[in-house]
Amino acid sequence: MTGSVDPLREQFDAFKALPRDTPIQMLNLIRLKPLADYPEGHPDHGKGLSGLDAYRAYGRTTAHIFARVGGRQVWVGRPEGVVTGPADERWDLAFIAEYPHAGAFLAMVTDPEYRALVQHRSAAVEDSRLIRFAPVTPGEGFGE
Repeated sequence: MTGSVDPLREQFDAFKALPRDTPIQMLNLIRLKPLADYPEGHPDHGKGLSGLDAYRAYGRTTAHIFARVGGRQVWVGRPEGVVTGPADERWDLAFIAEYPHAGAFLAMVTDPEYRALVQHRSAAVEDSRLIRFAPVTPGEGFGE
């Protein structure tokens, strides 16, 4: 099975059809490749970098673009085990990125500099989930 690294056209079109002027939070679940897989011709091709090394390069090199569009990381965690769900599901990183509005996320992912630097992410990620949320104020109990 091939992992999900980039959205399918239908998924991205559905994202763009949602409101663009309200705050959003994006849950990121990331499974890394043991060895980064840079394309031939990339400066890091053949250097033996791990998926984690490549993902950290992605975060480091795109941080200024993320900040420029108003993005911020609001939560990060290291998954330790699946309590409910497929027993073979494994994630190496989990975090929530928040954007002032969906337009900011779209501005980031279409920025020409970002599009060049996203090669680090592509080299690093074996599988991922990116789920958009509308922030709500929590109630006292679960589901409120």
